Amino acid sequence: MNKSLLSLALMAALSGCSLIPDYQRPDAPTAASWPEGEAYVGSARAAKGQQMEMDWQSFFKDPALRELIRVALENNRDLRIAALNVDAYRALYRVQRADVLPLVSGDAAGSRTRTPGDLNQTGEGAISSQYSATLGVSWELDLFGRLGSLREQALQEFLATEAAQRSTRISLIASVANAWLTLQADQALLLVSRDTLKAFEESLSLTQRSFDVGVASALELSQARSAVDTARVGIERYTRQVAQDRNALALLLGRNIPVELPADGRLERDLLATVPVGLPSDLLYKRPDIIQAEYQLRAANANIGAARAAFFPRISLTGAVGTASSELSGLFDGGSSYWNFAPSISVPIFNAGQLRANLDYAEISRNIQVAQYEQAIQTAFREVADGLAAQSTYVRQVQAQRDLLETSQDYYRLAERRYRTGIDSYLTLLDAQRQLFEVQQQFISDRLAQMVSEVELFKALGGGWDPQDEAIPGPG
Repeated sequence: MNKSLLSLALMAALSGCSLIPDYQRPDAPTAASWPEGEAYVGSARAAKGQQMEMDWQSFFKDPALRELIRVALENNRDLRIAALNVDAYRALYRVQRADVLPLVSGDAAGSRTRTPGDLNQTGEGAISSQYSATLGVSWELDLFGRLGSLREQALQEFLATEAAQRSTRISLIASVANAWLTLQADQALLLVSRDTLKAFEESLSLTQRSFDVGVASALELSQARSAVDTARVGIERYTRQVAQDRNALALLLGRNIPVELPADGRLERDLLATVPVGLPSDLLYKRPDIIQAEYQLRAANANIGAARAAFFPRISLTGAVGTASSELSGLFDGGSSYWNFAPSISVPIFNAGQLRANLDYAEISRNIQVAQYEQAIQTAFREVADGLAAQSTYVRQVQAQRDLLETSQDYYRLAERRYRTGIDSYLTLLDAQRQLFEVQQQFISDRLAQMVSEVELFKALGGGWDPQDEAIPGPG
């Protein structure tokens, strides 16, 4: 143990009075390239050496959505809390930085004391006065870097909260976009349900007339009524979901929705830009959560330096200069000055293993942060890989669903024409109507899933955030 402490002391002297271990960024525990295979054919890949360079204003093309995101960035409470956390850690860093510097204080005092005659040799009461003015200085010499290590730890923790705020910001942007897309999808489903109800009501009217003249059976009439009731249920379901979607969006905005959102379910429009995906190594510099994890790792690494320095003496210098007088008017006269100088040293001798345990804890905490940093990279790699798989497969799936929708529309038009001319029964028309309704719903759901996956991929790639942009004020 003594040899180890001696080595640490020598290392501190040679390295500029710091016992912080040399920082080494852990190797990324992921592959150097994205997965390959059928699921990834057609996904947007950046050219070699190209990185994703797209901010959220460019990615989201719809003006109404961009306005909603802007409002959320100004009013969302989660983002406000994240910003306050940055302010809090900025203040903590200033506290640690101040500990390295000398502390200067001033003090002035005065007193008047009456002593009774029984305590005086003269036998008479006496009044004495004393006045003083003092300037004191205290300073802990940071010979082994304890205070410097704590300052470095506080700085890295502050930088981690900056990255956490940016991560919260990106998550908020994605959440607002997904909530808006969900609202658009439910509005589209509501419109489909209303159109379907009209079609079912027309079929019910035709079936009722056919039943009245004895052409349609009671079974066909009952099925027509059942179809109408089913469509009415769908209308109420999607009416409720649209209202709840608006409430969820308002919560993210931090206020009431400021614009009259379109109610046409605009999922078929070109709402999102295509994001090229660079190499996995780009994530280390683009994802704020990975950057946050690395700052936390650096903070834990700096804390080891403070734990090591605790084994060595702490030297403090305390001094004061001032004046003292029995008369206030003579406080600054010649001969009234005084001074004192009191250096002190505190050496840990016996602490029942507390310092060793504290160092062990600091090293274990650093190892935990290494694992969390690696986990953040692995999570990011998985999210981007999932996004790439979704990007290519959803293109093919939505196209197949669009083809099925066109086929179902043709089937419905043909079945309706044959029913009106008496060639087919109502059962054939009902089957065509139900199939068209189901395919329309599934197409909207697939289109929503496709666009949400694009938003999630944009988020997984760091949301277009650039460390040079949107600078947060430094620690001061």
